[in-house]
Amino acid sequence: MKKFFLKASVVAVSLLVLGLSTAQAGGGSVTITEPADGTTVSSPVKVCMAVDDVDVEPAKKGVNDGKGHHHILVDVDLPADLSKPIGKDAHHIHMGDGSTCKEIKLSAGKHKISTLFAKGNHVPYDPAITATVNVTVK
Repeated sequence: MKKFFLKASVVAVSLLVLGLSTAQAGGGSVTITEPADGTTVSSPVKVCMAVDDVDVEPAKKGVNDGKGHHHILVDVDLPADLSKPIGKDAHHIHMGDGSTCKEIKLSAGKHKISTLFAKGNHVPYDPAITATVNVTVK
């Protein structure tokens, strides 16, 4: 009976350690729920995101494993170096307030909209927690 409890304890501790390492690695995912990929939209475009296995919180709460906030990238690729903070300009929109939706003004034509989830210091998770849709603005 003691051997059974010892083995069960080892298995439980192993599963706990595995679960913690996954959470700390930022093993979450993000989905752009609006707009849908391939749709034609009007400006301003409402962009909404949902996450799994990570939590959205304002940047002012600091750097916390498994938590962070959204950034919207418009018509640009993901940063090559995920160890540096995401820039802030017309193509890199910070949502450090912890919101999950934002209206953005886009010119008529085709646009690539990506989301990149990052820690409180605006440094993305590695591997990147990201999603992309392509839209046409009329």
